[in-house]
Amino acid sequence: MQRVKNALQFGCSAFIALLVLSGCRNEGYDASTVFRYNESANLTSLDPAFARTLEPMWVVDQLFDGLVELDAQLNVRPSIAESYFASDQGKTWTFVLRNDVRFTAHPDVPGLQEGRGVRAEDVVFSLNRLRDPALASSGRWILDALDEEAEGAGMVALGPDTVIFYLKEAYPPFLGLLATPYANVVAPEAVTHFGEEFRRNPVGSGPFQLAWWVEDVACVLHKNKAYWESDEMGVSLPYLDAVHISFAADMGAEYQGLLQGKFDFMSGLHAAYMEELLDAEGRLKDGYADVLRLETTPFLKTDYIGFLVDGNEGEWAPWKDVAVRQALSLVADRDGIARSLRRGCVVPTRDFVPPVLMGRARARPVPYDPERAQSMMDSVRAHHPGPWPELVLTTTSDYTDLCAALQYQWETLGLTVKIDVVSPSTHRERVANGKAMAFRKSWLADYPDAENFLSLFKTSNFAPGGPNYTHFSDPDFDAQLAATMTEVSDSIRLHQYAALNDRIAESLPLIPLFHDQVTHFVRQEVEGWEINSVNRLDLRRVRKSSAPTP
Repeated sequence: MQRVKNALQFGCSAFIALLVLSGCRNEGYDASTVFRYNESANLTSLDPAFARTLEPMWVVDQLFDGLVELDAQLNVRPSIAESYFASDQGKTWTFVLRNDVRFTAHPDVPGLQEGRGVRAEDVVFSLNRLRDPALASSGRWILDALDEEAEGAGMVALGPDTVIFYLKEAYPPFLGLLATPYANVVAPEAVTHFGEEFRRNPVGSGPFQLAWWVEDVACVLHKNKAYWESDEMGVSLPYLDAVHISFAADMGAEYQGLLQGKFDFMSGLHAAYMEELLDAEGRLKDGYADVLRLETTPFLKTDYIGFLVDGNEGEWAPWKDVAVRQALSLVADRDGIARSLRRGCVVPTRDFVPPVLMGRARARPVPYDPERAQSMMDSVRAHHPGPWPELVLTTTSDYTDLCAALQYQWETLGLTVKIDVVSPSTHRERVANGKAMAFRKSWLADYPDAENFLSLFKTSNFAPGGPNYTHFSDPDFDAQLAATMTEVSDSIRLHQYAALNDRIAESLPLIPLFHDQVTHFVRQEVEGWEINSVNRLDLRRVRKSSAPTP
C-alpha cells in the first residue's frame, strides 16, 4: 500500500512539474511572485553536509540558516546568532541565539508538525553530524580548528540559547568557516526520521522550504511564512512566494529561456551565448539592454597552470626548474588571452591570492617580457643542453582554447608542448595522484580569507590527501603560515598574507592566470538583486516588478 501511495505522489509531482515547465498556469497564479532559474548540473542532495559545489549551495542557502552569514562585502554578520564574541585571546567563541527562529513545519516528522524554535543543542547536533564517519560529509574540515580534548570535543550548548566553541589555538578564519553552507543548522528530528533520505526531505529555518523535487525535472521551493527576518520597514521576508529551478543541461536552451522570460537570471559565461551577449570589452551589447542587465563582481577564484615540482629523486625536468617556470610566466600573454578568449570578463593576475583578500583594491600589473623569458631559457639550456622532454599540459575540453594559446606562446621559447584533453573525472584523478606534469586547474574560496588560498601550498596538504597538487614543499613557508594564523590583528595578518603570496610568486609551483568574475545576466524586472564575490544566491529581498513574458 505504501508503494502505491509513493508512486501516486511521485506521479502527481511529475505531472505538476510538466505543467509548470510547459507554461500552463492555474487561475489566479501570479508569475511575478515566482523566481525562476535553470541549473544545468542538476542536484543530487539538499543536505547542507554535502553542499560542496555552487549548485546545491544555492538551494541549501534558501532552505537553511547558520549562526552567521556573509554580506555582499564579505563581512561576517549575525544570522541565527543574535550576537557573538571571542575570548581567551581568540581561542573561545561564544554565540547567543535569537529567540524567534523556528524550523519549518513538517506533517510527517514527530515533533515538527507545527515546527519549533531553534535551540543551541540543534546547532551542536548539526555540526557534530559533519564529524560522523558514517555520514562522510565533505565539510568535516571546517571543524579542524576545534579542540577535541576540550569539553564536548570543542562544542558545548549552554541552556537553550548559548553555544560555545573551544579552539586549539587562535584561528581568525574560524568565523568565516561558520558562514559556509556546511555549517547550516538542520532539524535533528528530521535527520532521525528520514535517515539517508534527509537529502530529499530537508528541514531547516531558511526563508523558503521544499515544496517538491523531481530529479532531472524541476525543484520548487515555497515561501517560509514563519521566517524570522523582516526588512527595514517591518515587512516579512522573503518577498517572493516561490522559487522554481529547472534542470536543462543545454546551455543554449538556458540562454533562450532567459531571453524569453522563462528564467529570471543566468550565471556565468559559456560559448553558447558569450559572443552573442557581450561585446569585445565584456559589456552587454546594446540590443539586450531593454531585457537584461549585466551584474559582475570579482570572484574569489583563481585559474592557474600547475606543475608537479617533485618526482623521482635526481631526475631533472624543465618544469621542475623555477627559472623555466618564471620564463613560462613571463611569456604568457594573460591580457591578450583575457581579451580574445574571455571577452575581458576575467582579471589577469600575477598573484594566486585575489587582491581583496590581501587588502588591495585591484590586481597588480602582470609582467609580460618575452625577451627576458628567452634569456632565462637560454641560461638554463647552458647547464642542461637537452634534448628536453615534451611538456604535456593536461586539461578538459572546456579549456582547450586557453591551453592552445599558452602552447603557442611557450613554444616560442623552444619547448615542445602537447595538450592532453581528458574527461573531467580523468583530469581530477591524474592531478590528484601526481600523474600530470602540468595541468590547468582553478581554486575557488570556501570562505573569504587568504589562508584558504595559501593553504594549498602546505606540505601537510600534499595530494591526494589534500589540495597541494603541485607537491610544493617549503618548511619556512609552512612555519610562517602557521605563525600568521595566530595573529589576531587584521592589519598585521594582511601584511603577512601578502608576504606569503609573494613567496609563492617567486617559487611559482603554479602560474596564476586570471581571477574570475561572478557574472550574472539578470532580467530587468528583477529588483533587489545582490551579487557577491563568493557567488552565493540570496533571494530574500528579490522582487519582480512584472511577470516575465513567455
